[in-house]
Amino acid sequence: MADRREDSAIGQAASTAHTAYGALKTGKAIAAAAKGASAAGPYGAVAGALWGSRHHIGKIIAVIAFLLLLPVLFILMLPSVIFGGLTGSGTSSSALPILNDNSAITENINDISFTINQILGEGIDDVEARIAQDFAGTDGDKYEVVNPYEGNLVSNANLILSQYCAAKNQDWEHISISELEQVLRAEKKSLYTFSRTSEVRSVPDDPETEEDESSSELWYIYTILYQGEAYFADQIFHLSDDQKELADNYAQNLSLFLGDGMFQYTEGSDSIPSLGTIRFTDGATEVVYYNQLDDRYADEPYGTDDIGGYGCGPTSMAIVVSSLTSDTVDPIEMAEWAYQNGYWCSKSGSYHSLIPGAAKAWGLPVEGCTASEPQRIVDALSQGKLVVALMTKGHFTSSGHFIVLRGVQDNKILVADPASYNRSQKAWDLSIILNEASRRAGSGGPFWIIG
Repeated sequence: MADRREDSAIGQAASTAHTAYGALKTGKAIAAAAKGASAAGPYGAVAGALWGSRHHIGKIIAVIAFLLLLPVLFILMLPSVIFGGLTGSGTSSSALPILNDNSAITENINDISFTINQILGEGIDDVEARIAQDFAGTDGDKYEVVNPYEGNLVSNANLILSQYCAAKNQDWEHISISELEQVLRAEKKSLYTFSRTSEVRSVPDDPETEEDESSSELWYIYTILYQGEAYFADQIFHLSDDQKELADNYAQNLSLFLGDGMFQYTEGSDSIPSLGTIRFTDGATEVVYYNQLDDRYADEPYGTDDIGGYGCGPTSMAIVVSSLTSDTVDPIEMAEWAYQNGYWCSKSGSYHSLIPGAAKAWGLPVEGCTASEPQRIVDALSQGKLVVALMTKGHFTSSGHFIVLRGVQDNKILVADPASYNRSQKAWDLSIILNEASRRAGSGGPFWIIG
């Protein structure tokens, strides 16, 4: 009987381990496992099976060995750069293990993405300098640079990070953002190349003279070429085929893990007719309302994206700043400010730090708040403050979306939804907003009390 129980324990632990292995390898496990294992993280299910069989630990040592030899140990390879390690160094400022501190994880991811994008931008500067040097050695009269990536380079930061981690094999103790930055910066001269063609262009006559001044000039046309993520794998990180597969799995798992509230996109983002000047006066504070889909703003740029699709963050802060200060700041101006100050995230909307960053830039007090503090939210709204909220899939969005909470009426919450004037005219149960707020917001969110 005892042997049967031991066999069952071994089978349960082994089965769970193989399930974790298979799911990780195909990029399916991390999001669900991390959410379901509050104490143990992504391997909580495996740890639970082992703990339940602790009396038979001698018989399941082989299962433990199997776990330690998994070739896709997500929590061993990525923690040092995202999760801060597995020991005391992985404890966040909230005293939680960082694996379970969503805010700390998101902050780390934002730092990594910013670092990668910054170096890619430096690579553009470098290739433009090389082009100027190349032209100086030609017999051309003038030159033109065609940069297809000018504000429009969509890079896969998750994959680049994962390639770096995979290149370290099992040397995860030395994985760090600073080393990744050092490796990429050392290679920035090779991140872009250029091609060169030439053509003769006529010079038009000067309309202010009657003389025939027609002439021609020799122009060189340079086109910048981005090497791409495959180049990183082959030439920068020198990955083997197995490491490339591992990197792809890491990137897929990481994207799944970070899917909650990281990407802000307005579905069906066709513009709507101009709403004109709208003021909401039914809350404690009069609120200036902007809509990102308004045809005055929808097609205007947010970085290389557009405000209509990705500008809920700047539009929300345009509402807040225009309502709480003497400045009138529309979504176009706020989007440009956010872009210039590093808060735009290509094809993902805005870094969460936009909210406190913009509030402070306009001299507004701002405090982060969690979904477990509903009374703080209600009190703040009753006092005339505004609250920016980051929402996930539900009544307001199917991905991620910033909205503004603008008041309380009959125990319900008034909102200014930058993507829907209709939703902005309704009063909402606080429970809906609390339940649909992002669990993975950084920078003090998912609620920011401003004013």
